[in-house]
Amino acid sequence: MKKINLIFLITAIVPICSQTFAQNKYFKDWPKGTAPLEIGNKLSKHYLETPHTNFGFPTPPGSITYSEVCVWYGALKFASTISDKEMADKLEQRFRPLLYAKKNLQPRPDHVDPNIFGSLPLELYMQYKNPVYLDMGKWFADQQWIMPAKPKPTYKLLLDKGLSWQTRMWIDDMYMITNIQAQAYRATGDRKYIDRAAHEMAVYLDSIQRLNGLFYHAPDVPFFWGRGNGWMAAGMTELLSSLPKDNADRPKILKAYQTMMSSLKQYQTEDGIWLQLVDDKASWPETSGSAMFTFAFITGVKKGWLKEEEFGPSARKAWIALTKYINANGDVREVCQGTNKENNRQYYLDRQRITGDMHGQAPVLWCSFALLTK
Repeated sequence: MKKINLIFLITAIVPICSQTFAQNKYFKDWPKGTAPLEIGNKLSKHYLETPHTNFGFPTPPGSITYSEVCVWYGALKFASTISDKEMADKLEQRFRPLLYAKKNLQPRPDHVDPNIFGSLPLELYMQYKNPVYLDMGKWFADQQWIMPAKPKPTYKLLLDKGLSWQTRMWIDDMYMITNIQAQAYRATGDRKYIDRAAHEMAVYLDSIQRLNGLFYHAPDVPFFWGRGNGWMAAGMTELLSSLPKDNADRPKILKAYQTMMSSLKQYQTEDGIWLQLVDDKASWPETSGSAMFTFAFITGVKKGWLKEEEFGPSARKAWIALTKYINANGDVREVCQGTNKENNRQYYLDRQRITGDMHGQAPVLWCSFALLTK
């Protein structure tokens, strides 16, 4: 009996070990200067030394910007992933003044972008179990589905359909809404948060995803802007990472994600990066969208949503390429400036290329913790 049990145990373990090896073989043995631990530490420490930013303007911000929130979130997740309590404590201490002394820096939840702020206290709650953080984070998450004090007639129509009143059918929304709602679900276990985010995503997919799996910046702007598509790729990744398998919208979202990833793989350049306009060879290599795509690739391979033999090499190539755009200070180069929608190809080609912009720092940090996640 013991011999039979031993044979059974070995037979059961071998496939598991093989699967683990397959999912990790593209994400180790990094060339010098490209290890995710090294890069994540560099960018996280750089963030801690950087005053609150204001979209590149020299003046202090009136409130914490969504792009800084995304960096802060990435640094917190990175610190948690590598179990660096000292770094996490410094990131938490940076947040404490926003509770009282600098409460004015809390964004008002009057638009889809400021609401992402709630992802920070929710992450802090999951790491520190302080109920103050939970209450704050839930409040921001709930505001996306609570009628504001000065509503427009369209808001009720959206809420009646189970959608956030902040819905506007821009691809950026599908990170700003899905991330905070996924965070609220992770922190509370309450299905309402993740289920309504999935419903929102399903409606966006029906409305703005194109046949090739990519997304226009908006229905009236027929350009595949890199970072815009990056927000969608990262949003689906965050959502699918926590979406229960019995959610009715999960198959649609997973298929949309896989279709998008397959298309992106075809547009990855020889250098491993993606372009400012994904399908336009006259565009310049842009790092923020590229890093968001890389985050989606890495997570998809690790989660088994993507075939590791097909997408693992692309994910590795993209990560190594991204690290070459990080200077000695920990600033990411070639980041598209903040961009409104515009039905004009040249508008996108002429956008400023910034070094150290938070839009670029954030997704590189996401890649770092994704690569190091077991």
